This record gives sequence, C-alpha cells and structure tokens, in this order.
Amino acid sequence: MRIQHNIMAMNAYRNYNNNTSALSKNLEKLSSGYKINRAGDDAAGLAISEKMRAQITGLKAASKNVKDGVSLVKTAEGALQEVHDMLNRMDYLATQSANGTYDNEVDRLNLQKEVNSLRSEIDRIADSSNFNGKKLLDGSMDGLKTTNFKAAADTNGNKAAIDLSIAHDKQISVGGAKVDLTVKFGAVGADAASATLKANGELEIKLQQNKTYTAADIQDLIAHANIDAVKDKLSADESADLNQVLADVKVSGKDTTTSATDTAVNDATGTVDQNRKTGEKLTLQIGDTADRFNKMKVNVGDMHAKALGIDTLTIADQEGAAKAIQSIKDAINTVSSTRGDLGAIQNRLEHTQNNLSVMTENIQDAESTIRDTDVADEMMAYTKNNILVQSAQAMLAQANQVPQGVLQLLQ
Repeated sequence: MRIQHNIMAMNAYRNYNNNTSALSKNLEKLSSGYKINRAGDDAAGLAISEKMRAQITGLKAASKNVKDGVSLVKTAEGALQEVHDMLNRMDYLATQSANGTYDNEVDRLNLQKEVNSLRSEIDRIADSSNFNGKKLLDGSMDGLKTTNFKAAADTNGNKAAIDLSIAHDKQISVGGAKVDLTVKFGAVGADAASATLKANGELEIKLQQNKTYTAADIQDLIAHANIDAVKDKLSADESADLNQVLADVKVSGKDTTTSATDTAVNDATGTVDQNRKTGEKLTLQIGDTADRFNKMKVNVGDMHAKALGIDTLTIADQEGAAKAIQSIKDAINTVSSTRGDLGAIQNRLEHTQNNLSVMTENIQDAESTIRDTDVADEMMAYTKNNILVQSAQAMLAQANQVPQGVLQLLQ
C-alpha cells in the first residue's frame, strides 16, 4: 500500500472535474436559452447561425421598406382620386357648355371660372403631394421621357404617315456609364422589320416599305431589339436592366403606314414631349441583398395640368367647349393609366410583403434549430451530470479514506 499517490482519489477527482464542467455547460445553455454560446460549442453551427441572423435582419428591414413603399403608393393614388373627381367635373362642365342654350358672356364665363379653379387645384395637388418630403406627382419621380413622331403622308404616297408616342427610359447603363436613350425610325426594302440599339444609345426602328404597322407591332419590335452593339460592354446586371427597359417601352398612337419610295421613315428622332417634367425613378429595396432582383423601380408621371394637356382649354365658347371634351377625356385616361400602374405596384408590393414574412419565419425556424437550446434534452443531460458530480464527490471522499488503512500496518 502507498501513501505518496492516491491513484483512486486522482481518478475520482478527474471525473469530478469533467462532470462539473459538463454541468456548468448544461446550466449555461439552460440559463441563456442557446445551445451555442461560443464558437467552441459548435464552430460550423455558429457560422451558419450568424449568416442566417444577418439574413433575417435584412429581411426585416426589407419588410419595413416594402410597407413604406405601399404607403407611398397609397398616398400618390389617393391624391389622384381627387384629380380624377375634378376631371370628371370638368368633363361635365365642358359638355354642359357645349350645349347651344348657354350665353357666352354670362353662363359660359361662369362655367369657365369653375374650370379655372379646378385646374389650379390639380396643379396644387401635383405640387404638394409628397411622402416624407418626396414629391410624388410633380414629375420628379418620372424616369421616362416621351418621344413623339408625327407626319402625314403626302398625296403622291412618297412620304410615310406616322403618329406615335414612345415612352421610354431617359438613360441606359453601359459599362458603368450612363448613355442617353433616343429613338429613330428608318425604312428597309426586302429585309424584315427590326429594332437595333447602337453603341451611342440610339434605338433605330426599321420598318418595311409599303407596309402598315400598329403601335403594338412597333412595341414588340422594341422589346426584342438587337443589342449586339453593346452586349460585350454590359455586366450581367446591366444586361438584365437593359432587357427590362426595352420590355417596358410603351408605344401608343395610330397605325404607321410606310411608302414604297420612302428610304427612311421621316428619318427623324422625333421630338421629346416638353410638357412632362422628368426626374429619376424611385428605387425601393425590397430584399436582403443588393442584387437587381431585390430592387424595384417606381415611376409616377407629371400630373400638372400642362402635362395632362388641359392647361389652355377653354369652355368660354361653344366651339372651345366641344374641343375641351376630348382633351379632358384624354387627361382622364392618362390619370386612369397612372392609377392602374400604381395599383399594380401596390398589389405586387403586398405579395412581396407576404413572401418576406414567410421567408423570415422559415429562416428564423432554421436558425432556432441550430442555435436554440432543446430544454427537454438539456434537462436530461443536466440531471445526469448533476448525479455524476454528487457521485464523484462521494467517491472522492471514499478514495481519500483508503490511505488511512496504512496506519493499521504501523501499529
């Protein structure tokens, strides 16, 4: 028997330390609610969990952004509701004034006073409508410009007839640089009609001679335009953005008829509509990354009376009133189209909001599985380790008694 080293006590002490350490970790996990409290607990799990936490934080911020976007759209659409009501009242007044039973000097003059007042209020709403200081209806959010093409065919059929308006983005991004987007028409003989984007940002639309095209035909040509001249200079995001810009171009107006001898359909770049103020589209961040698919552009056109084409209309005489009716109806259609766009954006944002909520919930669930303590499982481990600690304490006490047996040999 030996008294210098008590191997049994050392063994019991080692097990006691191990059990105490395990019990300490059980208590930490139960008290914090996390089974990963430091990298040493699970290095890989910690890394995955932190990435998920960052994603969850981004999704929550994006969800708030989307709610703000919905509020902005509702604010703009609500203001346009009043514009619509005033335009309908102006239509009523113009139709009333067009009736021959009214006197110019008294009756129509009073009707004109109300029209003037309503027109001033439309301008006031366009100037004052804002969300968090961001003007909504004054054109500062209109990232489009409208190019008008208009020419009548001559009597000999040597000149094409064209009456179109093309609304398109002001600029495109090529190789990180902004390039002005312009539109030009041309004509071809036997070749098929086409649209080609040149390196200088000019979109040339070539139509076959002696053929008629609808606005929808030309819009389809633009949507499928050849972009080979700039393709090599585009990044992946720029390429996707450009395709979207071309797809979003809106062409409206009458059929375009080319002539057999027209070598270039007016060979013109058209005239830019100066009635519309143009600013930059509003970009909403609707996702947790900087990718283009997590950004959404919102544009709202200029809603001033001049942009709506009703700034100079008069119903002070019967002839003017008759002409004003169509101008007002065109303005109503413009406002209706803008409200329709805003309604579509609102519906999309509401679906985006639902998707973000579901993603946040599911990723939070996954992060919880990795990071959070399973209390039932941890309580079982705690109970086991608590008993082992007490057992190790008891056995250490017993092991410390063994060397005392040597005293019996010394008597």
